[in-house]
Amino acid sequence: MKMLVLGAGLQGCACTYDLLQNPAVATVTLADLRPDDLPAFLSGGAWGDRLRAVRLDVTDSAAVLETMQGHDAVMSAIPYYFNGPMARAAVESGCHFADLGGNTEIVLEQKRLHERAVATGVSVVPDCGLAPGMVNILAAEGIRRLDTAERVKIFVGGLPQNPEPPLNYQIVYSLEGALDYYTTPSWVLRGGKPVQVDALSELEPVEFPAPVGTLEAFHTGGGISTLPFAYEGRIEVMEYKTLRYPGHAAVMRPIRELGLLDSRPVTVKGQAVVPRDLFIAAVHPKLHKPRGRDLVALQVEVAGQRDGRRSTITFRLLDYYDAEHGISAMMRTTGYSLSLTGQMQADGRIAEKGVHTPDEVVPFRLYVDELARRGVRIEEL
Repeated sequence: MKMLVLGAGLQGCACTYDLLQNPAVATVTLADLRPDDLPAFLSGGAWGDRLRAVRLDVTDSAAVLETMQGHDAVMSAIPYYFNGPMARAAVESGCHFADLGGNTEIVLEQKRLHERAVATGVSVVPDCGLAPGMVNILAAEGIRRLDTAERVKIFVGGLPQNPEPPLNYQIVYSLEGALDYYTTPSWVLRGGKPVQVDALSELEPVEFPAPVGTLEAFHTGGGISTLPFAYEGRIEVMEYKTLRYPGHAAVMRPIRELGLLDSRPVTVKGQAVVPRDLFIAAVHPKLHKPRGRDLVALQVEVAGQRDGRRSTITFRLLDYYDAEHGISAMMRTTGYSLSLTGQMQADGRIAEKGVHTPDEVVPFRLYVDELARRGVRIEEL
């Protein structure tokens, strides 16, 4: 298999590393605007000619098409707003395509490629990270196991192992992305109908085993993407909440309400300044901790009826920073999930052609077992 990874950031590098663990992957092309500064687990020549880092500007359509040629599958770990044109290019090039998703409108745009992808014999699977991605696969499996599913509650958080005030948080992927989630309304199901609720709202505690303990959960946007629309009228309640250490939302809500996360420019001493850009510039150095060790906490609860009785299916994951290789828990759970989806597309374990979300086509047991082989173990309670 010849694989192409777009983006040499945290998730793209983790995806590349995981692909290289599979002897059936002959080559991995890692494409980025700045492909030379790779992390230690990819550098040093250990991978020989199996790893090829190339410069690529994804806004150059001709260059994208040329780079995709000859690859079996493309995995996109670049910002979500590129995923629409990248999926179109992959279909045109005859490559399977998977991305990290996170924006519902773009996924709906990609869905319109379905007929073209079927005609080309290509599989397109958006939303293949942690949330959306892993959580969608787990939720769909819980729903399948019940005769009638009534309530789906999904909780996910990337957290520092050693939290420090005032936010008890460190950057585990993209601060800009996290702020998008804090300011974008979240789609949920209430009474079986899709509605939007305010981000950072409806705080509740969620318990995890020691040493994690009690976390707080609140609504954020994008975590389950199109799932509420897929189950409209079939499930009463479905919602996704982000997990943080207690007290996080109490700090972030006033910051947002004071306008410090706004994208509309304000005038400061005669200069136009975007509050969010200033906030990121000021906060990033304090939250970016390259040596900080993280963890990922996940819980998916599906409640309903089975064999005439009340039943709840619960999946839980606690994953930790890989100190041996210097790979964060967020990279393991997100980047490995993307890699695994791309491999399943390329080797035929995802057989369906066209555009499908992970909950529709990723085989649950194969997916969970493959993650366990990587040390990412999902527990059924």
